[in-house]
Amino acid sequence: MLASSVAFFLGGSLFAIGAWIAQVGSGEAVTSASIYLAGGIFFSTGGYGSVLQAVNEPAGAAARWRWWSYQPMDLVWLAAFVLFSGTLAFGVSLVFSFMEGLSVRGENRLIWAPDMIGCIMFLVSGRLAMVALHSEASSWIQPRNLAWWIAVVNQLGSILFFIAGLAAFTRPAIGSVVNVDVANWGTFGGAVCFALGGVLQAFEQPGWAEEGPAA
Repeated sequence: MLASSVAFFLGGSLFAIGAWIAQVGSGEAVTSASIYLAGGIFFSTGGYGSVLQAVNEPAGAAARWRWWSYQPMDLVWLAAFVLFSGTLAFGVSLVFSFMEGLSVRGENRLIWAPDMIGCIMFLVSGRLAMVALHSEASSWIQPRNLAWWIAVVNQLGSILFFIAGLAAFTRPAIGSVVNVDVANWGTFGGAVCFALGGVLQAFEQPGWAEEGPAA
């Protein structure tokens, strides 16, 4: 779905810009937060687009279009749904990041915790996608399958987001984050991966869980 790929590209690009601004110190913190929030909206849009793709592609073009379907036993749908849920968790964190006067405990509970939940969901989604690809092709490594490359790139991005989230924890004893540089660069790297994944997704053909043709 082209709309989903564009949304992930824009979301990843905006997150990368926000992380870059946060790292180099250009402008106020609200600038990065605003860019992150805009990127989060595109991420959620892309996540929902992935759910729509999982719901409608198996039925074929002739089937009636569905905006939602509950298919927890379908690994493709489950991976997309968990990813979408992760983007919503990120959204909660991004909205609360605009609140002023939060205590350290409040920052960790309202901003850091939802962010980490989103990171974990992204990791789980990537793992489910890899399992779905493996179940179809009986191989964990599928270099001729574009869907495999998309899953690998996104999983790498999820790992970087997770590392960044751990580094962004505010230590109550001293009131500072674990490592600002790791948090910003991890976010930047993860965002670039998802932007690249969005570009690759634009070239993906229907039936993403199928092994690509032999060279």
